[in-house]
Amino acid sequence: MQQRKVSIAVVLVIFCLISVAILPFQKVFTFTETRTANPRVYYIPITENEKFQIRYTHSIHNSDVFESYQYAKGNRIQMLEMEYEDLAIGMPGYAEEGQTFIERDGKYVLQFDNHRVIDNFTILIGDLDLDLVFNYEGVEYDLKKDLQRGKSYLFEIRQLSLYEQWKGVRMK
Repeated sequence: MQQRKVSIAVVLVIFCLISVAILPFQKVFTFTETRTANPRVYYIPITENEKFQIRYTHSIHNSDVFESYQYAKGNRIQMLEMEYEDLAIGMPGYAEEGQTFIERDGKYVLQFDNHRVIDNFTILIGDLDLDLVFNYEGVEYDLKKDLQRGKSYLFEIRQLSLYEQWKGVRMK
């Protein structure tokens, strides 16, 4: 009888350990390699702050563009606004339906009023020596340094298990 109780306890402990390892619990921003048979997942843990930003240097204007986002319910992404210095090639000079275009502190700001949310987007890490930075909670993650140039990554908000975190790469 005693041996049976010990066996049941061991099985329960093993079951609990496996459950902890494979059940997703940590909400993270992920960058998953695309166009590969064995994609690698790079991630940044999410804390309480819902807002994040991508800053890149426009390849023609050589000026910074700031894209501001927040995560929404259901691990979705909501674009809030774009801020930039130069109009013309590749940068909107007017608002479309559901948007507001303003000038603020000498910069152009395109705000997204319609609160449209998306599940994910793909980001290309270009092979140019221009900035591409993910900013969260005051920390700048240099995507050109952390990810491989010339590759595309699916960006999304997910919950990862301990096992998935161990297999992935935590960005610093």
